[in-house]
Amino acid sequence: MSGDDVQPANATKGGLSEPANLRWFGTAAILAVGMVAGGYLLGDGLLRAKDAERSVTVRGLAEREVTADLATWTISYSATSGSLAEAQDKVRRDTASIESFFKELGFPADALQPTGANVSSNTDYNRVTTYTVRQRLALRTTDIARAQKAVARQFDLVGRGVFLEEGSGMAYTFTKLNDIKPEMVAEATRDARAAAQQFAEDSSSDVGKIRDATQGYFEIEARDGDAGGWGSADSPFKKVRVVTTVSFTLD
Repeated sequence: MSGDDVQPANATKGGLSEPANLRWFGTAAILAVGMVAGGYLLGDGLLRAKDAERSVTVRGLAEREVTADLATWTISYSATSGSLAEAQDKVRRDTASIESFFKELGFPADALQPTGANVSSNTDYNRVTTYTVRQRLALRTTDIARAQKAVARQFDLVGRGVFLEEGSGMAYTFTKLNDIKPEMVAEATRDARAAAQQFAEDSSSDVGKIRDATQGYFEIEARDGDAGGWGSADSPFKKVRVVTTVSFTLD
């Protein structure tokens, strides 16, 4: 057998056969397309995530002046004597004086109600015992103007011999908060959008929809003084305020 008649056992030794070549190129093409598509989707996703991050968070304020619609006055008074009977009699006379005082001002009889009474005794070093009788009456009325007149004349009670104890003060309350809540929340949201609009203009953007919103607590305080204490309790003129925190998208 001549050398020309001898054929190698494997004609593709040292190289790839045509089917293998096709499979290799096919696999490479699929991988390339996948990488391109994956890169596009990743890039598009990052752009969309970046757009989603374009937002601004601001606070909006709404305030409204209101007048209290309920007045309550707890009147505490007492009498002290070496005789329990005398102390009790003095408190009875004081009670009649207080009832007469409010009747003269035009309050109905049921506007004034007793809310409690107590008796205490004290014995000093000389073994002398004294008795203190305390009584509490409560006025509750929606006639704010008449309540103010009563407060203005409260020293008339002192002139009638009534010993008013500490804590005998008028308290004014605004009870119709739920009636104004929706309008105030809407007002606070508009105020927040106005603030967001300023940020948007500075960044050449437009204010979009609300992403998130949090409503703060409604606060009722004295219109012309610090919240709480005498300034709040003594005045029927109140100020209601609420602050909302709102996040807007920027387009």
